[in-house]
Order: sequence, then C-alpha cells, then structure tokens
Amino acid sequence: MLELKIGIQLASLRLPFKKALHIAAELGANGIEIDARNDLKPQDLSRTGLRQLRKTLDDRNLRVCAIGFQTRRGYDVLDELDRRVEATKQAMQFAYDLGASVVINHVGKIPTEPNDPKWELLVQVLTDVGRFGQRVGATLAVETGAEDAETLLRLLDALPDGSIGINLDPGNLIVNGFSASEATKRLSEHVIHVHAKDAVRDLAQGRGLETQLGRGAADFPEILSILEEHEYRGYFTIERQHASDPVLEVGQAVQYLRNLL
Repeated sequence: MLELKIGIQLASLRLPFKKALHIAAELGANGIEIDARNDLKPQDLSRTGLRQLRKTLDDRNLRVCAIGFQTRRGYDVLDELDRRVEATKQAMQFAYDLGASVVINHVGKIPTEPNDPKWELLVQVLTDVGRFGQRVGATLAVETGAEDAETLLRLLDALPDGSIGINLDPGNLIVNGFSASEATKRLSEHVIHVHAKDAVRDLAQGRGLETQLGRGAADFPEILSILEEHEYRGYFTIERQHASDPVLEVGQAVQYLRNLL
C-alpha cells in the first residue's frame, strides 16, 4: 500500500520562515519544501545555523522533503549558464545537508529537434548536474507542465540513467492543457517528487487556472493508484499559489490527501 508522506511548500503559506515551520507542523505535515532562492539561501546559513535548523525540524517532527530552486532561465540558455549551474549544485549540496534528496527546477525549453544546438547543450549540462548529484546524494527533479510527457521522456532517454528525475505537478499539466493522469502513466517510473496541486480548464482563457486541491480536474485517486503500481515512496507536497486564505486552504489540502487512504 502507498505510504502517503505529506509535505507543505512553505512559500505557499505566505508567512515568515519560522512561523511557516510552526504552522506546517501544526497542520500535520511530515515534511516541508524550502525555497532556496527566496526563503533560505544556502550561502546565508552557517554550519551552526544548519545544525540549529536541523534541530528545529527534529523538534517539530519535520523533514525537508525537497528544495525548490527556480532559476530565472533554463539550462538551455548560454547567458550566465556557468553561474546558474554552479548555483544549482550549491542547492543540491544544501538539500543533502538538510537531509533531502530532491531539488526542483524547470530545465528550460526542451528543443523538439535533436539537431538543435540547444538540445546538445541541455543534454551536456544535465549530464554534468546529474553526475554531481550522484556524488552528493541529491537529484534534480524537472517540473512538469511546460511540455508533454513524450518530450520529457525523450530528454530522460538522452541522459545517463538516474541523471535527473521528475517532479510531477498535476496542476501545472492541466494549466497547460495536458492530462495529468496520462502524464503520470507515462512518467511514473521517473517520478521522485509530487507537487499536490490542482487546476481547472478555462475555455474562455484558453488555459487552466489553479484551484484548491480536490476541486479541479486532477484525478488524485487515480494518480496515487498509478504511482503505487510503480512503488513510489516520495512526498506529496502541497503547493497553493493563489489562495485567499493560505493557511486554511493548505490545512484543508492536508486533510484531503489523508482522506484518500
């Protein structure tokens, strides 16, 4: 049976970092996702600060389930690429130091043609990042939603095994016009983290809109069932970007996930 480990993306609570930690524990989360670009930067935390944070997490019975590290541009853009790659590696080391094994980011626009120079660049960079991750014990998880599952699979197939994983985001997929369930079926063996986010299609706008978990088009019972078939053991981390009452809605999302089992 699927072990449901529930995480909360701290940024979704829209609270100061320490207060958000306290609320996440009160809401019954097992883990938290930390934004390493805006909430807590690796370079701002000393070794002493790192130990204190780990103790604070232990005291609240929380683990770091993932590090979010959203770069402004992808790994397909040459401008300041070395700096972006180095910062990503720092985030991966930071994740390992906090006991996490997942760093989440978009990789950039994946070319449709394999002879596109950006395709070769993307493959080279992600191969390098993957090797680094295997040394430090953290994996880059690619956000879903910007492209279809087949495009992501083509990228995964071009890389050495285990170079990167998938952060399955049903809400992002729906917003961009894809089927969350179909993408889960195609990508399930590569999924290392899940963003529990929902969305509905808005035909007038021609795209989807994020909504409260359980009230959108994502069939989470089916998604959980598919992942269970592939023995997924990672977190389901609640992300809510546009809540009118973030703490209330994230708390309701925790209960929604618990009620699925």
